[in-house]
Amino acid sequence: MDKDKIDKKDHILDVAEKVFSDLGFDGASTRMISGEAGVNMAMLNYYFGSKEGLFLAVFERKIASFRTLLQNIGSDESISSWDKLAKCIDNYVDRIIVNNCFQKLINRELSMNKRWDLTDKITEILMINVIELKKILDEGVKNGNFAKDIDTQLVVATIFGTKNYIINTPHLSSLLLEHDVRDEKFLEETLKPRIKNYMKRLLKAYLLNDNDNTK
Repeated sequence: MDKDKIDKKDHILDVAEKVFSDLGFDGASTRMISGEAGVNMAMLNYYFGSKEGLFLAVFERKIASFRTLLQNIGSDESISSWDKLAKCIDNYVDRIIVNNCFQKLINRELSMNKRWDLTDKITEILMINVIELKKILDEGVKNGNFAKDIDTQLVVATIFGTKNYIINTPHLSSLLLEHDVRDEKFLEETLKPRIKNYMKRLLKAYLLNDNDNTK
């Protein structure tokens, strides 16, 4: 695919992501997206086939970039398993705060349970990144960096669950944190470093062997 076609496809995906985030799967239409993207329906259908195909392409593009990052971190033999996990947390928090509309879209579509085939495909895409994160945890157990009796599944749930509560229930989390979590300046300057610090201190205390907790 030449550069012009790649650029055009990325432009359509940029527009589709915004429209889907604003309106959800049901509220959006391919005609609406093609109009906002300035392309005809034939081009959109050629690239993506259907609204579901376009929707999944939006998800795959977002998730794939983080997947590559996780894989690169996981394969870095120069750092410890803990340092790998800390880097994953930093990058994950940076991405979810920047893309909180996309995160809400994921939660909305997974919680509706209206389109089982689509939900299964979204879940399959997301699980690839979950598996990459779990590999780092399993590696830490195997090489002795992490305690042998840790619950890796619940560690993953803790990382993603903290995000879900803050991003997907803004009214509750704003009351809890005593500040509007939709305030972009607060998100960037206060909440991002706060989440990173909390998650790393919490997981470090749980994961590392007793004799490693001072590292």
